[in-house]
Amino acid sequence: MESTPSSIPVVPPPFAHGLVHFSQALARGQAKIVAIGSSTTAGEGNIVSYPDRLLPLLRAQYPAAAISLDNRGVGGQEAPVELLRFDADVISRHPDLVIWQVGTNAVWQDPGQVPPPPTFFETTKAIQDGLVRLHNKTEADIILMDLQYVPTLLTPDKAIAMVVAIGELARDAGVNAFRRFAFMKALHEIEGVSFDKMVDPTDDKRLHDSDWVTQRLAWALKLVIAAGADIA
Repeated sequence: MESTPSSIPVVPPPFAHGLVHFSQALARGQAKIVAIGSSTTAGEGNIVSYPDRLLPLLRAQYPAAAISLDNRGVGGQEAPVELLRFDADVISRHPDLVIWQVGTNAVWQDPGQVPPPPTFFETTKAIQDGLVRLHNKTEADIILMDLQYVPTLLTPDKAIAMVVAIGELARDAGVNAFRRFAFMKALHEIEGVSFDKMVDPTDDKRLHDSDWVTQRLAWALKLVIAAGADIA
């Protein structure tokens, strides 16, 4: 797992790979992004989702290109179920960039949840299979986003194990990882942002990102996407 950013304001490290296909699409004047994931992607309660915030930031960054973003988030889902939606929700849309947010619902345990959450192995195997499928069926650049750094997810050891596994899966597949866990940890530890500010105040589970953090997440994503596209 990469080290936590240490400067203020906290920014994520640059991607390991340039966003070649997204950059080429921008140069052609038309680029499509698909974001798939769970409630972070779909939007939770009154919190406007990160994809809906990211789109205007990218349009402002690249005013000469027509950029679209399909938000295919579904709250409560995890990689094994999301993989079943790939053909209809991702591949058929011919994206230039895919953002896949994973890991949270395999770590978080909701008592009495039916059906039970997928196991660690089921989740990591689905991520691995999904990355292969995206590579084989699209020409899109891929960003794999790991879980959030919030109180509910800090107790189980498997939260760290999942973060490490997602990073290794991204590295082995040659795709970019957006290390949300490390980014939010740095917000808390380096910038001194309290969990009360980082967590949705209406969420008694202390699981979902606040409006403030969601905006910072979109801003950080815009930075690394723009950097990745500009060097490609």
